Amino acid sequence: MEFLDVIRRRKTTNGPFLPTPVTEEHQRLLMEVAGRAPSQLNSQPWRFVVIEDRATIQSVAAISGGSMTAAMSNGTFFERYKPYFRFSTEEMATRRDGMLFDRLPPQLRPFTKHVFTRRGQVMMNALRVPQKLGEENRWLVAGSPLLLGVLLDRSEYRPGELSSFYSVFSMGAAMENIWLTTVELGMGIQFISFPMEVPGRWEQIAGLLAVPDDLELMAVYRLGYLPEEQRRPAIDWSSSERKLPSQYVFRETCATPQQGWDDGGSQRPANG
Repeated sequence: MEFLDVIRRRKTTNGPFLPTPVTEEHQRLLMEVAGRAPSQLNSQPWRFVVIEDRATIQSVAAISGGSMTAAMSNGTFFERYKPYFRFSTEEMATRRDGMLFDRLPPQLRPFTKHVFTRRGQVMMNALRVPQKLGEENRWLVAGSPLLLGVLLDRSEYRPGELSSFYSVFSMGAAMENIWLTTVELGMGIQFISFPMEVPGRWEQIAGLLAVPDDLELMAVYRLGYLPEEQRRPAIDWSSSERKLPSQYVFRETCATPQQGWDDGGSQRPANG
């Protein structure tokens, strides 16, 4: 696959993955491309935890689903992100940014015009829409064959200092390498963000993964192989009329966390 084609096919996967386990070869490849990302002074501040254990994935899924229910029940999610919601292709074509909600769950479709009002929030809560969406979120995460935790070395990640910016910027480059590689491998990836939206839930995730004190858990992603029909089709970019948008490893199977943490370097085996 050509490099530019990979970039053009990149997307976030909001649907289910195949139950097929991610092969060790592909896990190692994802860690290799992460380790080959640029970083300030070659500091390589990133660390990764690869999670295959089903019980751990189920626990993360429960926290994520519960967090989604809580954030949508109290209205904080809609209030925080309403500038990015698009409910029609016409609006998306005009704005050229944000997220198009063209496949809303049936229970949410009647509320698209009222989702940002107090009355709409009361109606959704009465019909238990947040609970239904939270359960769908839990189901999606629980059905993922692989989770990936992304961490930063606290000796580099020092909020308020310039090194913090450098480390976050470097982490973003490593994750972009991973994201693009999933396209090549026929995989999908999605950020599990809802535990960050509710106080105390992210700390639960960190505790569940036994994150050492010298590392900061920054993000968790779910990954898996996509059904053939869901893989992004090739895009014809030859038309001049086409518009552009405006705009390491701790293996969960290790006996103890200390045996599996890795510096994410490009030459280190992914399983530590």
